[in-house]
Amino acid sequence: MDSAPPTGENITPSSADQLPDAAVALATRFFEAARQGQMDMFEQALPHGLPANLTNGKGDTLLMLASYYGHAPLVSLLLKHGADPNRLNDRQQSPLAGVVFKNEKEVIDLLLEAGADPELGQPSAIEATRVSLL
Repeated sequence: MDSAPPTGENITPSSADQLPDAAVALATRFFEAARQGQMDMFEQALPHGLPANLTNGKGDTLLMLASYYGHAPLVSLLLKHGADPNRLNDRQQSPLAGVVFKNEKEVIDLLLEAGADPELGQPSAIEATRVSLL
């Protein structure tokens, strides 16, 4: 039986405070790029291993941010690379609920086509629809 300590390749940091500062800075750039819809960064990084379900300190995924800000082309790209349309953030919000509230029709359609569950989250997309109609 091997009693050697695990090597770095077997350790996955579970929080940002376990990552090197340079890695945190790079991840921050990707989250800002998702908010701004900067396709070029993701067209290069996703095929080379950027996790499509990367989350920030609030549990927001790249898909959540791109969706909320209405960047349909980036949403489509992230979904093609395996982003989970049903992944909730730390506040139990879904990407679909945020876009429904903002009435981003093209993004709503993309998320639904990718299997987003309108009943998932707090509030759900269905509840967000009711609120947006008030």
